[in-house]
Order: sequence, then structure tokens, then C-alpha cells
Amino acid sequence: MIPLKPVTLARRHFLILSTAGLVGCGLVPDVNKPLTLYSLKPKLALAQEPAKVGWQLVVAEPTAERDIDTTRIALSRTPNVIEYFADGNWSDTAPKMVQAKLIEAFESTNAIVAVGRDAAGLRADYILQCDLRDFQADYNNGAATAHVRLIAKLVQMPDRRITRTVTAETSAPAAGKDLAAIVVAFEQALGEVFSKIVSGILATA
Repeated sequence: MIPLKPVTLARRHFLILSTAGLVGCGLVPDVNKPLTLYSLKPKLALAQEPAKVGWQLVVAEPTAERDIDTTRIALSRTPNVIEYFADGNWSDTAPKMVQAKLIEAFESTNAIVAVGRDAAGLRADYILQCDLRDFQADYNNGAATAHVRLIAKLVQMPDRRITRTVTAETSAPAAGKDLAAIVVAFEQALGEVFSKIVSGILATA
């Protein structure tokens, strides 16, 4: 196996970019092989039905470091090292996918007057600004868990005052070692994270 060469980033992770090394280890896809694209359909599990609120919400695209701000599905087998699965990609970059699914999560509660993305021209009473800190599969003794960490800040307009901060973090174990099973674990983890975010934000009513 050709050794992998990590490239230092301006954060705690290293991003592995040695193409030859990754192809040799089966992590970077063969350019002639079509990739499977994966999306997620996370489900909310709220402890109680949220009270209806009379304000409109814009969900901004989450910020993320460049190792997870990508369509590639990230994994970590060694502390401070990020790699990527060869057999599939996300259907969009992780932050854009999280933004779209978080909007759907708020819509599914039927508790909010209107919710949309920041590019939709919605006149918002609040903007939800998020930091996507973790969105990778972590490996421990060969077992994979999907690790998702999201920090959400509710910003009141027009004075842009932060009125609430909700942090949600979950690791969901994968039922198998194949990528499809790991994607299911991501879906479960994201659903749990969204449940905490949605209930925490709507509790500000």
C-alpha cells in the first residue's frame, strides 16, 4: 500500500489529498467508475408537539470546514485525519444538504408561519445560522458510527441579536460495514440532531 500523505488544514483535521496513495488504498474512486449519489431523509422524534409560532424563519446555509464542505462522504479512522469513501458521494455538499433537510424538518412540524432558505427572498423575523462541526463516519475497532454535530443560533432581525443557541451532537452506529449501512446511520444521527435543534428553537416562542 502506498503511504498516505496528510496535508495540514487550519483546523484540528488533516485532509488527505494524495491521489495516488488513496487510489492504492481504495479510498478515491476510479474516474471511469460511476459513483452512487446518496441523499438523506431524517425523521424528527419530538418529545412533544411544539407550540405554533407567529414568526417567519430563514435557514442560512451552515458554515463548515472544507474537509466536510464537500459532496464526498467523510470518514475518520485515525484522530485528526479525514479520508473519503470511494463508492459514493452525497447528492450535494454536506452544508447545503443539511440546510435543505433542516428546512424540511421545520416545515414538517406545521408550527411555523413560513420557513425557507436565505436565497428565497423571504422577509424573515429570525435567521437560523448554523455551524456544521462534524459530519463524518468515525471508526473504532473496525465499527463505524455516523457522527453529526450542529450548533444553531437564532438571530432576531433586524437588529441581528442572538436570542438562542442550541447545540446538538449525536453518534449513531452503523448496522453494517458497507456504505449503504453507514448512510442509514447518518440519516438516524441527523434526525436526532434535528429533533434537538427544532424543539430547542421553537421553544423560544
